[in-house]
Amino acid sequence: MAMAVNAARLCRLAGRTVPSLSLTRWTRFISTSPGNNLQFRLDERTAHSSLDLFKKDTAVIYRMLGLDPSRGQNNPERFRDWAVVFGDEKIGSGRHYWEVTVKKSQQFRLGVAEAQMSREDCVGTNSSSWVFGYTQRKWFAMTSNKIVPVTLVGKPDRIGILLDYNAGLLGLVDIQKPAVIHTMRAQFKTPLCPAFGLWDGELLTHSGLEEPEGLK
Repeated sequence: MAMAVNAARLCRLAGRTVPSLSLTRWTRFISTSPGNNLQFRLDERTAHSSLDLFKKDTAVIYRMLGLDPSRGQNNPERFRDWAVVFGDEKIGSGRHYWEVTVKKSQQFRLGVAEAQMSREDCVGTNSSSWVFGYTQRKWFAMTSNKIVPVTLVGKPDRIGILLDYNAGLLGLVDIQKPAVIHTMRAQFKTPLCPAFGLWDGELLTHSGLEEPEGLK
């Protein structure tokens, strides 16, 4: 299974790998839950040592050599083994939308994770996180070590994420159309945070946005 191999390669960091993945599918969704114009910054306390925040903590860059690994060594919120960072807002209800600009990156993940997710895991590899990933010029959806190819989308410079907490849905949005390209379905039971994995290049977040009219 080629996509499973790609995911394992993407998540290999600090000598760790991801087990084989199985396939599943999610369907499109329509929801009328109210929106809250979620606004967040990236939470430096959670950032792996290879990730450096900038632009007033709205952007993240991957540093191959990483920062001082002893930074915040007594901080249990920091990811130690995976190049992951969370947003600083917790989401427990409502419908929310944000966008991400991708710069010079061929390996990244965008989505949400439970605020209390284990810092020993990589986003997408457990049942506490739901992400859309990009690697080797292909998109995929991933949760609980299960991966699904996402088609009909290339590598845009900017992509949207739509979360409907009450409906249990997460969507990948083509902002040019605008249209939901792919959705993931879940039963969210605890507060979520925006979640990002990055293995090269930069990601710039854009929050506090109105949901595009075409998605409602």
